[in-house]
Amino acid sequence: MSGSNKVLSRRMLIVTSVSAEKEAILRGLRNCNDFDVIVAGVGQAAAAVATATALAKTQYNYVINAGIAGGFEGKAEVGSLAVSTEMVAADLGAESYDGFLSLEELKLGSSKIEVEKAMVTRICSKAMEQGIPVQEGAILTLSTVTGTQETANYLLERFPHAIAEGMEGFGVAEAAKQSHIPVIEVRSISNKVGPRDRESWRIKEALDTLEKASSIFSEVFK
Repeated sequence: MSGSNKVLSRRMLIVTSVSAEKEAILRGLRNCNDFDVIVAGVGQAAAAVATATALAKTQYNYVINAGIAGGFEGKAEVGSLAVSTEMVAADLGAESYDGFLSLEELKLGSSKIEVEKAMVTRICSKAMEQGIPVQEGAILTLSTVTGTQETANYLLERFPHAIAEGMEGFGVAEAAKQSHIPVIEVRSISNKVGPRDRESWRIKEALDTLEKASSIFSEVFK
């Protein structure tokens, strides 16, 4: 991309955190020219900065945060696709003797950004048509990935509708919100949220699912 405030007729921005995710998405898109795919880096701050920078250069119709993620047991199984109904900054707030206090409870703003229901339905329907197992629900954004069952249980107590966790979603969503552009998070599940066990991760399978899911984007976002 070059120039400033370049206006295109219909264009979507896909934000990933690492190159492997970008490559899988590009394979799925099959040279479709309606999408720009960028690697933002890991974490909310990097994701927000990269997204905001891209949105300042080009006018987009939609922003998609896509990649792989951990799924909560019984909510989003390994190899399936998670589609966000809302993107939640799960650890943005304050500790207290009575437990965690969210931005809403602190009256300092919002830690949740909702997604257009129609787009969630569209993606899920098309994914099911392609034989991709898919769930919809809240996707949590955390600065520290969950590594114990106790934390996984605690998160589900706070967010019973959560299906997955990542590290960039809310940052991407906040940048899109500031630019008044709709946003959604789409994640393929590589591992279970809970005790950290890299040997059980199925990254290749998750990237294959991400590639297959990306093949429906050109129709879903047309």
